[in-house]
Amino acid sequence: MRFDRLKRREFITLLGGTVAWPLAARAQQVGKTHRIGFLGSATPAGSAKTVESLRVGLRELGYVEGTNIGIEFRWAEGNYDRLPRLVAELIATNVEVLITHGTPGTRVAKQATRTIPIVMAISGDAVATGLVASLARPDANVTGSTFFLPQLNAKRLEVLKEALPEIAHPAALSNPDNPVSRPIIPAMQAAATALNLELEVSRAQGPSEFDRAFETMSGSHVDSVIVTEDGEFEPSFGVIARLALGNRLPSIGAREYADLGGLIGYGVNILSLYRRAAYFVDRILKGAQPADLPVEQPTKFELAVNLRTAKALGRTIPETFLVRANEVIE
Repeated sequence: MRFDRLKRREFITLLGGTVAWPLAARAQQVGKTHRIGFLGSATPAGSAKTVESLRVGLRELGYVEGTNIGIEFRWAEGNYDRLPRLVAELIATNVEVLITHGTPGTRVAKQATRTIPIVMAISGDAVATGLVASLARPDANVTGSTFFLPQLNAKRLEVLKEALPEIAHPAALSNPDNPVSRPIIPAMQAAATALNLELEVSRAQGPSEFDRAFETMSGSHVDSVIVTEDGEFEPSFGVIARLALGNRLPSIGAREYADLGGLIGYGVNILSLYRRAAYFVDRILKGAQPADLPVEQPTKFELAVNLRTAKALGRTIPETFLVRANEVIE
């Protein structure tokens, strides 16, 4: 059976959709130029698709850059130490809302201001990391989208084992600098024990350490890789996928990872979350308080399999696994 980027199922998610506002409501936006700030942990190039999804969501709600909204961008380019200075710069420009990506940026923004609303485009387990008091009542100047990274990454280990029952010694590529990573590894270790797998942790803080991390994996004779969720990894999915392939290691990561050469992608649709961030920005600009806007979490997860990568690795993915995929790439 041949597949050509075939969509197996189409999911319509709460986070992926946006409400089309009446033309009259859109017209009300014209006349005032709102100023919002965007604090990015990665690079402009690596975040281009997610930023464009945010812009699409804003346009659907009647906000057009240069007409009635302006966006100030600041990029940490993988250096978390730069985040405090960058958020201070954004605050100094008198932005009305701050948009953040990931836990480190959101944490720094919350420490810097208690008054400017903060919208998390995405963050790992905002309750466990103390960013909000609860999902229903954030009780802070923070709202947006979050998901439970420990469970998600443990599930990726299970999914990889289903696709390749022969694996026995996987490695988790993890960023020790990201506070979200701390609960991820214990959850993955528990899942590995249940699956009778020997899990190894390979640490990398960013792109400059990927080569070394894979050299370490090669020396440890691991047989597969789970790319854990991290803002530093996402812009480099293509690089990580090539390193995994070059080292003959089957790998699994976020949903988009398979599109960029990873064997398997499993997770939420990050682009839809950025598009959804526009909803929170719109509500706040219209007077809503972040503490009154419940934090949302994904309810649907997507599975993608890259058969080109499977062929290059000399691996066969069971048909029973392929039929469950939302997308199979050949």
